[in-house]
Amino acid sequence: MKKIISLALAMVMLACCFAFASCSKDDTIYVQTNAYFAPFEYYKGNEIVGVDVEIMNRVGTKLDKDVKFTDGDFAVIIDVVQEGKTADCGAAGITITPERAEKVAFSTPYYTSIQYVIFPSNAGIATKTDANGNSYIVWEALAGKKIGTQTDTTGWIYTDAEVAEGGVLAGTGATCVPMDSAQIAVDGLGNLTDVVVIDELPAKYIVSKNANLQCLPLYYTGTDGEADSIVEEQYAICVNKDNTELLEAINEVLAEMLVKDENGMTEIEKLVMSHMVSE
Repeated sequence: MKKIISLALAMVMLACCFAFASCSKDDTIYVQTNAYFAPFEYYKGNEIVGVDVEIMNRVGTKLDKDVKFTDGDFAVIIDVVQEGKTADCGAAGITITPERAEKVAFSTPYYTSIQYVIFPSNAGIATKTDANGNSYIVWEALAGKKIGTQTDTTGWIYTDAEVAEGGVLAGTGATCVPMDSAQIAVDGLGNLTDVVVIDELPAKYIVSKNANLQCLPLYYTGTDGEADSIVEEQYAICVNKDNTELLEAINEVLAEMLVKDENGMTEIEKLVMSHMVSE
């Protein structure tokens, strides 16, 4: 009899544990990020802050849920969200690609970025000038260079493709050097890397902190008389494909934050500027 009672109590306690875990899960949105991508996510003391954090906090308010950010490797965010055990969504300045879209659902794009090249001021990198007098770099100018990137970011995807067979830099001696973070790649300039390919805003932030570095936008050379074209991408929040409620809430929040004010500015753009300054 004692065994039966003990077993019954154990089952009740186990059920309570599951109920608590489920409740806890239902009351919290778990967000996977990589908190080294200012101004979208970065550490301020021990706290993760940034544009993506503010977006997701707004989503939490809409759904009456807490929001918890977990910092980890950028390379695993898509897989962690697809698995859906420890994260409901991922926010880390993530670019929409067909390969990623096979694993996760993407929100409405909320920011358009371009790829930049960071290089030492004395590197002698060849540049070109557009019709407005703005300087830029084409892929061909990186021939023979050790190009640092952050693993599994868009910079890595583009660079890896261009140094491979059939790419613009194939056979030029250029190599793609993947690193754990863009900052590590930059720290390796002059030794492990010659240049670094990274998104525009992090590039500008890094260069603003180092007088010996420059950065310029990266372009593809036009063919058949066409103008050179910039390497462009769109950021979105990735969501587990089974979580349609969360995806809908994120899209509703983004729709509100992408409305232009009387000065033609969206709330997202204002947040980007604000965090560029505060960081």
